[in-house]
Amino acid sequence: MTRLRSALWLPIFDELAEPALVARLAAEAEEAGWHRMFVWDHVRWRAPVRQVADPWITLAAIASATERLRLGPMVTPLARRRPAKVARETATLDRLSSGRLTLGVGLGSDRFAGELRATGEELDDRRRGQMLDASLEILAAAWSGEPVHHHGPHYTVDGISFLPRPVQRPGVPVWAAALPGSVKPLRRAARHDGFFPVNLEHPDQLAEVVTTVTELREGKTTPYDVAVALPAGADPAPYAEAGATWWLAEFEPDTVSLDQVRGVLRDGPVGV
Repeated sequence: MTRLRSALWLPIFDELAEPALVARLAAEAEEAGWHRMFVWDHVRWRAPVRQVADPWITLAAIASATERLRLGPMVTPLARRRPAKVARETATLDRLSSGRLTLGVGLGSDRFAGELRATGEELDDRRRGQMLDASLEILAAAWSGEPVHHHGPHYTVDGISFLPRPVQRPGVPVWAAALPGSVKPLRRAARHDGFFPVNLEHPDQLAEVVTTVTELREGKTTPYDVAVALPAGADPAPYAEAGATWWLAEFEPDTVSLDQVRGVLRDGPVGV
């Protein structure tokens, strides 16, 4: 059985839209033995949610309040962020945290909050996928510390060196989100450091996609993570048997509260 580690996965909405409060939660989570804290990345959410925090400012607060806890956005839709800006943000945050950042990435969706349409972002999934891949190429080049020369249909970065580099080498670990059965996202996930399958229905489904990603990674020997989001109280053991290495404690975004998060936090991480 795979050793399963535990993370809190927080929608930073309403009560949790205060970065100082989330930083205190992170310090409590570290003390309680949790291994990571991930935060959602949105500019708005559907009603009844009214307040939404910025993930990068919140993550900086978490990094400053903790010493061991790994952290990151899960996931950031790179197609609505400028890759040069993300290159600076990730390198700076990795240095602030002494090398504890993991970057979760995905296509994003207009389904739940309509935020892409409301802000004039790209709505076509195929084009957002192209933008995501181009951004990841730029980030990998930026984290090398060498001048970046990228001239593509979506972005231009002409001879900029992104120094100082992240603490982690060769760069910040990247976990890619994907729907099981989506071939291109699975290939993207296999090229990077981890996989975050969304909308899983049962452990057998996870086992299938883990097999696919393992085949796509044939010949690679670097460590690889598979993260599954499950509500607190769900049994993660079958998912660990299917290949999961991380359990993300999931909270309902429309009703998440400080008391609820503190209750899960105090129950502690799973021991599988």
